[in-house]
Amino acid sequence: MLGPLVNAAAIVVCALAGCFLIRGIPERFEEIIKKAIGLSIMYVGIKGALDNQRVLLLIMSMVIGAIIGELINIDGLMNRFGNWTERKLKRYFAMSRGTFAKGFVSASILFCTGSMAIVGSMQSGLQGNHETLFAKSVLDGSISLVFGASMGIGVVFSAIPVLVYQAGIALASMAIKDFLTADIIREMSAVGNLLVAAIGFNFLAAGENPKEIRVANLIPAIFIPWAYLGLETILKTP
Repeated sequence: MLGPLVNAAAIVVCALAGCFLIRGIPERFEEIIKKAIGLSIMYVGIKGALDNQRVLLLIMSMVIGAIIGELINIDGLMNRFGNWTERKLKRYFAMSRGTFAKGFVSASILFCTGSMAIVGSMQSGLQGNHETLFAKSVLDGSISLVFGASMGIGVVFSAIPVLVYQAGIALASMAIKDFLTADIIREMSAVGNLLVAAIGFNFLAAGENPKEIRVANLIPAIFIPWAYLGLETILKTP
């Protein structure tokens, strides 16, 4: 639970700083901060992916996972869910004047619907590895600083759905951990870290390359090592 808690705390602290200490950040600073975070995220992802001991399995997982994710169109589903949630929450906060609803809705959707939230929470639950969520905390904190300065106190309250969402994924991952071998967890984590590197790439390419990687459509790749190695164990059992 450490990763989700740190992520939520970073949002609260930075959003409050944006609300009360900062009155707008120049765009050039926001841009260079995003690039720096993108590089850091790529490093975290690549470093974790290098723990992989079955390169062919990793490649196979990425290809099969990409096909499954593209057929389901997870990225599209997540975007539609985000738009639906935004409409519902705006209606719920219709009585709120000013920018509270806008800040709460925009920040909640941005922080919850990204692939990094899913992958990082799974790593926290399966391995007790919080590096991805710590990197996401820096990213979300930077964005909260900017959003807090422009949209106000509603951004602070976005930490609540972020904590609930990521903690739920982490706890669910912990629940299935006993059914996974060390090999399966290692290979699943390696694939997940490669997806984290892809997220960092998207940050670096933002605004310059409209054909960004739809990382959400690669999420099924994380579960391919589980299926493959589980089947391999069954077949080897006399």
